[in-house]
Amino acid sequence: MPLPKTGPIHFGPFLVTPQVFHQTPLTIALVNLKPILPGHVLVSPRRVVPRVSDLTPPETADLFLTVRRVGRMIERVYGATSLNIAIQDGAEAGQSVPHVHAHIIPRRRADLSRTDQVYEMLDGEEGDIGRGLRSKEKEESENRGMDDRLRVDDEARVARGPEEMEEEAVKLAAEMEKENDD
Repeated sequence: MPLPKTGPIHFGPFLVTPQVFHQTPLTIALVNLKPILPGHVLVSPRRVVPRVSDLTPPETADLFLTVRRVGRMIERVYGATSLNIAIQDGAEAGQSVPHVHAHIIPRRRADLSRTDQVYEMLDGEEGDIGRGLRSKEKEESENRGMDDRLRVDDEARVARGPEEMEEEAVKLAAEMEKENDD
């Protein structure tokens, strides 16, 4: 049974409460503003800490148990045959939000032109979650009442709107209920 969303939930400095689809007392799982592939989600500790080495042993265990459980569900729901699970631990490793998070990306044969292309995308503009969130907040504050889809990387690439992300979070929350803890 999921924990109720009893207050604001942050990913680094960003409010992400509607994007959260799974919670434990120590960990959250949320949909991504601009997924690299459909089903790309994030798993993060509730406590905002920048590096894996900053996590307590219980937070570390819960984070990886949640990655395992969420990964199983994502693979099932998105018909994947494999997963990329990646943590960029620090700014020089490509971490764009200073809050530990694991990317879970469902994979299938030939979904990208090269298997390892996903790592370039994580490290490039496509994977810069912080930039997208900062841009989204800036755009929203400047354009209240305008279309909440904004340009992120180029003319063809837009961040998802809050309604789309919340709809995906609701769907994934229902799917998480089907997962067992083993």
